[in-house]
Amino acid sequence: MTGLIRSILLREWWDPARVFQALYAGDSHAFWLDAGNDASVGRSYLGAATPGSRFVTAFAADQTVHTVVPGNPAAAVQVSDQTIFSFLRDELAGARPTDDAADDGGFRLGWMGWLGYELGSQTVGTPVHPSPFPDAALLHVDRAVTFDHASRTVTLLAREDPSDDAGSIDAWVEHVEHTLRHSTISTPPEPAEVCSARWRHSPEQYALLIEGCLQAIRAGDAYQVCLTNEILVDTAPDPLAAYLRLRLDSPSHHGGFLRFGDTALLSASPEQFLQVSVDGRVRTKPIKGTRPRSLDAARDDDLARELEGSEKERAENLMIVDLMRNDLGRIAELGSVAVSSLLAVETYPHVHQLVSTIDAQLDVGLTGIDAVESCFPAGSMTGAPKQSAMGIIDRLEAGPRGVYAGAFGYFGLDGAVDLAIVIRSIVLGPNGASVGTGGGITALSDPGEEIIETQVKAAALLAALGVRGSALTKRGE
Repeated sequence: MTGLIRSILLREWWDPARVFQALYAGDSHAFWLDAGNDASVGRSYLGAATPGSRFVTAFAADQTVHTVVPGNPAAAVQVSDQTIFSFLRDELAGARPTDDAADDGGFRLGWMGWLGYELGSQTVGTPVHPSPFPDAALLHVDRAVTFDHASRTVTLLAREDPSDDAGSIDAWVEHVEHTLRHSTISTPPEPAEVCSARWRHSPEQYALLIEGCLQAIRAGDAYQVCLTNEILVDTAPDPLAAYLRLRLDSPSHHGGFLRFGDTALLSASPEQFLQVSVDGRVRTKPIKGTRPRSLDAARDDDLARELEGSEKERAENLMIVDLMRNDLGRIAELGSVAVSSLLAVETYPHVHQLVSTIDAQLDVGLTGIDAVESCFPAGSMTGAPKQSAMGIIDRLEAGPRGVYAGAFGYFGLDGAVDLAIVIRSIVLGPNGASVGTGGGITALSDPGEEIIETQVKAAALLAALGVRGSALTKRGE
């Protein structure tokens, strides 16, 4: 899809939270890729469906893609027999829109949404449990508000369409500026207290699953298995209010809020899955290795050094680095895959993490979609070798992961891709809220420490939903 993209620089800086609340709080299909509360670097993007926007959902079991127009609910659903990856290839083939301003990278309109973990049945060929959610959900975006946090600038992006009324973009710009001038920002209310959270696997059950992973590792079936747990909470908070609470408590450079009808993804993800530039440069930043933060500064420093020197955590990270190098090697120019940063400690509000960075150059004729298909699901969410680890996961976890452990972000009209991994996230659906949490199991894993790690990772998410105190680790039946 081609067309002139207009870039309109606003005259002053606006806080993204204020802009989203003013413009899109009531939209049924809206997005916000968030560089974090009080971010000083990076970019944020937000917007919503316009009257003609298409919204697609994909289902791995029957390999179909369903297309609707949220602004025209009377229109028939269009169903095509294909994967979400073939759909995106068709949509973006040869799409190189012209701009009225220099393209300095980032999102230049396109498709925004998420890919669920169960798409791995298509990319890896492993069995999965059926997900209660679509295996992919993507909104076509032809207007967006973009924020450059370093330069403190706000830019409106809009793609010209011959079918639009003359002056419609100018009218939209005027509406945005008028609305923002008369807007205020509100503090999200405290959530209603929720008494319990139901874990799919109790601590005792999860310890047995860890032993199952260790048996598979001792048998030579895997080097590492990313084992996870699901937590269900019977609550129906306002999705935006819950996200605003989460981003205040857990700011992250790859946070996000996606609301598609009755399903919403609220993410404080710290992990970039895959970034592909217009010229084919590919980057992935797997995270493996965790320590909790401490309020005592000296103890906090000790925990970071302990993480950096941990034989178990370093081995866990290196296994995923090797896996991702292999995944990228299938779509990269020969000799271009390189580890540019190895085992760096990054610090977030609640945890220290061990992060590595791997870069590559796409081979001739391949696209960012090929890179995503080659690498999905992320190795940090499967273990290694990937196919065997995913088979073990399906057998032990005894249920789907859904949106959790997948990826969210954008596929740009210009070929750029930026996806984060769905971790440290809440999924709100018609039946309540779900939170996924887990960690990599290796031969050196201690079951008690692994169980505590899952609780530490989930605590801020459950608190944003109103789960307090001992209920944070209350086991389900």
